[in-house]
Amino acid sequence: MVDYNEYAIPTKMKLVYALSAATVVFAVSYLFYRSFTVSIAISPLGIFYLNYRRKQIIEKRKNELNLQFKDLLISLSSSLSAGKPLEKAFVGALSDLYVLYPSDDAYIVRETKIIINKLSLNVSIEEAVSDFAERSDIDDIKNFSDVIIICKRTGGNLVDAIKNSSRIISEKIEMAQEIETLLSSRKLEQKVLNIMPIAMIFILSTTATEYINPVFTTVTGRIAATLCLILLTAAYFISKRIINIKM
Repeated sequence: MVDYNEYAIPTKMKLVYALSAATVVFAVSYLFYRSFTVSIAISPLGIFYLNYRRKQIIEKRKNELNLQFKDLLISLSSSLSAGKPLEKAFVGALSDLYVLYPSDDAYIVRETKIIINKLSLNVSIEEAVSDFAERSDIDDIKNFSDVIIICKRTGGNLVDAIKNSSRIISEKIEMAQEIETLLSSRKLEQKVLNIMPIAMIFILSTTATEYINPVFTTVTGRIAATLCLILLTAAYFISKRIINIKM
């Protein structure tokens, strides 16, 4: 079973990511310092990209699971409306999910099969869904699990509660998708603005060599180049945090 908060990058991909990051660091540092010695000394910093990439993969995997979870909720809601018990609704949902995601590699297909297998082993539906929610660490799935647990313990109307929570969670996920669509152009602008200063340095280096040469040959110029790199790095992370809206 997958723990969605953990991800081990394969050794081959570690080498690819590390070498790619080191190459980018080398190219940018050489552009700012015009020194092979300095660039080679700085390029090992690319190793830190591995942790950043791992977090990116974890976040992407959770986003995919959350979007797929919406389809599971729609199917469960339809089955419950037809009068099926919750346990049977998961079996019907698996068939519906196979239409949308033919491969067993889809996260939600895999998790639905795990829940069904647990139910066949007489594991309670609360425990099966709770385990899924704990491993996913996604608020919408945790909320869905809480609804099931509360209704089972208090004897509430499970069908109505799940149908209402499914509708609310689905609307929330759809709203998050709409926000992501609206932010897509801003994310493109953020990438362009982060690349522009580096592109300008490259253009000036090739078209106005005498004008920009003091930046690479004087102490003051190297200090200014270092400050620029620090500010560019800070601007990248700050802009990423600004457009990263969590719901």
